[in-house]
Amino acid sequence: MSVPASATLDLARSLIQRRSVTPDDAGCQEMLAERLGACGFECQRLDFGEVINLWARLGEGQPLLAFVGHTDVVPTGPEARWHHGPFDATVEDGVLYGRGAADMKGSLAAFVTAVERFLAEGPPTRGAIAMLVTSDEEGPAVDGVARVADHLAAHGEIPEWCLVGEPSSDTRIADTVKVGRRGSLNAALTVRGTQGHVAYPHKARNPIHAVAPVIAELTETIWDQGNERFPPTTFQVSNIESGTGATNVIPGEAHVLFNLRFSTEVTAQALIDRVEAILDRHGLDYDIEWTRSAEPFLTTDRELLEGISESVAAVTGRAPVLSTGGGTSDGRFLAPHGSQVVELGPVNATIHQVDERVTVAELDTLSAIYERLLHRMLRA
Repeated sequence: MSVPASATLDLARSLIQRRSVTPDDAGCQEMLAERLGACGFECQRLDFGEVINLWARLGEGQPLLAFVGHTDVVPTGPEARWHHGPFDATVEDGVLYGRGAADMKGSLAAFVTAVERFLAEGPPTRGAIAMLVTSDEEGPAVDGVARVADHLAAHGEIPEWCLVGEPSSDTRIADTVKVGRRGSLNAALTVRGTQGHVAYPHKARNPIHAVAPVIAELTETIWDQGNERFPPTTFQVSNIESGTGATNVIPGEAHVLFNLRFSTEVTAQALIDRVEAILDRHGLDYDIEWTRSAEPFLTTDRELLEGISESVAAVTGRAPVLSTGGGTSDGRFLAPHGSQVVELGPVNATIHQVDERVTVAELDTLSAIYERLLHRMLRA
């Protein structure tokens, strides 16, 4: 069957019109499964907890190329601030407006239409195609791809190659492809002092004063130099909380949340050890709770890297930048199982914002790149 480029816009609009605020899928995966099933995919729901996940596969054996995405979106904020309703999927002057247009229902639509056009010319001549879709990427990300990846590993179905549709593009479509991600290490620090009256500081111990020089030192610390693919590790404080609300009370505790984004040059445990050594040297009375939400990964598979770069260049006329910048994605759950992961999606300028949007041309270009990649990787 012949699928016109406008089919990508039509499907993206249908997905956006479903209010799938995380972790609610709102029927999006059912819509995708119906389209994929019509192409011959075997579609399986893999639900964990309250999260709906879709695993769809066509063909057997390796290499298995999987498209990975999510149907859940972040809350809209005050809908009155939107110029177009966040779930109206309005198209105006060649631009599609709506929550999830860029992150990432546009990519999901491009996945499906690319596969439909590819299969219209016949099945893969080697390997297989899959699609993994979750409704738990914007939320805790516990019962989504993290659980599905473990399930797939247990059943010998881990994809050799994964393309995640996160909005990777910077200023124009496909100018940037993510080929790895930094690790993410979070800390919740509690520093204990002694509460008292501000007029009698000698009878109290102010935890804010105690932790302030520690924060300064952590901020100024050079953790590593990064490497050819990764920037140096960064440290950022995200929250500081203390006090009773009164101006005449020295607080008894201070709470600090901070995050380290780290490269393959250092391990999470090495960072933990260095941070705690600084805390101990300053003589703080503290507790600290660490959460490792992602390990760094880097894609090195030459065939996949060349395939995605050539596909972008063939469609757009320019080679993409291969980057490891930005935050985390669901690729972090697949890479530890051996998948080689790249990420390519729309321009990320408006993600999570009021009036989130993509151009229609972006969606059509994205679908064409995905189709080209399928030909490159699965049709000898």
